[in-house]
Amino acid sequence: MTGLQAIPKIGWALIALALLAAAGFGLWRYALSTNSVALLDWADRQFGGSTGYRIALANGRYGPLEAHKVEVIVPDQPAAAPRPVVVFIHGGGWHSGTPGDYRFVGRRFARAGYVVVTIGYRLGPDGIYPHMLEDSAQAMVWVHSHVAEFGGDPGRVVVMGHSAGAYNAAMLALERQWLGRAGLPEGFIKGVIGLSGPYDFFPFTSDSARNAFGHESDPAITQPIHYARRDAPPMLLLSGDADTTVRPRNSIALAKALSAKGLPTESVILSGVDHSGTIMKLAAPFDRDRRVLDPVLAFLAKHSATSGDIQAKGQ
Repeated sequence: MTGLQAIPKIGWALIALALLAAAGFGLWRYALSTNSVALLDWADRQFGGSTGYRIALANGRYGPLEAHKVEVIVPDQPAAAPRPVVVFIHGGGWHSGTPGDYRFVGRRFARAGYVVVTIGYRLGPDGIYPHMLEDSAQAMVWVHSHVAEFGGDPGRVVVMGHSAGAYNAAMLALERQWLGRAGLPEGFIKGVIGLSGPYDFFPFTSDSARNAFGHESDPAITQPIHYARRDAPPMLLLSGDADTTVRPRNSIALAKALSAKGLPTESVILSGVDHSGTIMKLAAPFDRDRRVLDPVLAFLAKHSATSGDIQAKGQ
C-alpha cells in the first residue's frame, strides 16, 4: 500500500477542507490588495448561505449624484415592531469602494435582526474634504426619512464604518455641524462602531490622506479627535495591533480623548489582526473568529436594541 493509499477517507476530507480554507483566505487577501471587495462578497455568499435576509433595495440613490448610492438589506422574517438600524459606511481610502460590494455586512447583521443600510459617497478628486462628510450627512437624512419603509426604526440608528468609512462615521457623530446643517435632530446617531478608523492622523503621511485632506489650510479641523466631547454618542473603537495602514494608536487616542472629556470609552485592540482583518471577520467563513463580531453585536444590543428581534449572539 502506498503512502497515498494509506491516508483514510477522513484524512482526505480534512486535507480538502484545509485547501479550501487556504484558497478562501488567499481569495480574500487578493481581493483586498486589488480593492476587489466584490470577490469577498462572493466568498461570503458561498460560505454563509442564502437565508435569513433579503435585499430590500439594491442600487438605490439618496441624492442626485452617481456616488449617492444606497442599499438596504433586512431580515427575511416580519417583525411585530420596527427594527433597529445599522448604517454602514465603506472604506477605501476615500478613493474607492461602493455599497454593493459590502452586502456581506448587510447579510451578517440582517440575520441578527437589524435593518442594514449601506451608503456611498463621492470619492477621489470629487470626494475631498468636506464632500465625503456632506454626502454622508445627506445619506443620514435619507435614512431618517425612509428607513421606516423597510421596517427600520429611525429613532434607533447606529453608524458603523471601516477605515475611511469609520472616519466619516466618527465625524458625523462628533462634529455637530454635519447633521445639524442637514436638518437632523441632535442625538440622531445612537452609537458609532469604528473598525480600523483614522481619527488622529495629522500630519498626513499617506497618499490617500494627502489627496483627501492636503488642501485644507487648517488640518486640525479635519481630525475627529479635535471634536471629542462629553455628550457624543457612545463609541466602539476596534483595531488590530498588526495594522500598518491605520495604526491602532488612532483608536487609542480617540478613546482617551473621549474619556478625558467625560465619556468613558475603551479601544479594543485585537492581537495579530491587520487593517483588513477587522472587516474580514464579519464575512463567512472568517467570522468563525468572533473577536470582531461579538463586541459589535454586544454594542448594538446595548445602544440600539429594545426588542426581542435582536440576537446578541448572531448566527
